[in-house]
Amino acid sequence: MHDYYQGTPLSLFTLPVNFKFLGQGAVYGIPFVIILFFLLVALFDFLLRKATLFRKVFYTGSNERAAAYSGININRIKLWVTVLTSTLAGVAGIIYMARLGSATPTFGVGMELNVIAAAVIGGASLKGGTGSILGAVLGVALLSIVTSSLILINVSVYWQELIKGLILLAAVSIDHLLNKYRAG
Repeated sequence: MHDYYQGTPLSLFTLPVNFKFLGQGAVYGIPFVIILFFLLVALFDFLLRKATLFRKVFYTGSNERAAAYSGININRIKLWVTVLTSTLAGVAGIIYMARLGSATPTFGVGMELNVIAAAVIGGASLKGGTGSILGAVLGVALLSIVTSSLILINVSVYWQELIKGLILLAAVSIDHLLNKYRAG
């Protein structure tokens, strides 16, 4: 007999202790999630600066046609970026499940605005070719501070989304003006 849950969250209180450690454990008082976050940031920042494959991602994002003319297999780069992004999304899902003890099919829905805003605030260009991992982390930190502040002063959720949207609009406008200024 099959149990179908119709998209409802599954309670996972019977998860193994080792699995729960991924989301709820701590090493010397530091949550394991924070340690994993900093390890991944350091690893991918290093790879972005030193690994040829990751540099090719920048070149492809900056000017796809020029990247192809310079011998970069842009379809292969796009495939590997998609695979890496999907893998990291899967890791995030596993950590979320281990942290909250629940599998929710709608987790992450609506977070797109926050992700784009954090990246742009951190210096990534919507035209591609610029940005850094550390900049994105600083963008996440700034957006988290803004969100936490809005919650603390009891601003409605709807107004919070509007304010975050306005921050994104300002960041995109600044990015556009900087790109226009650089182009001459």
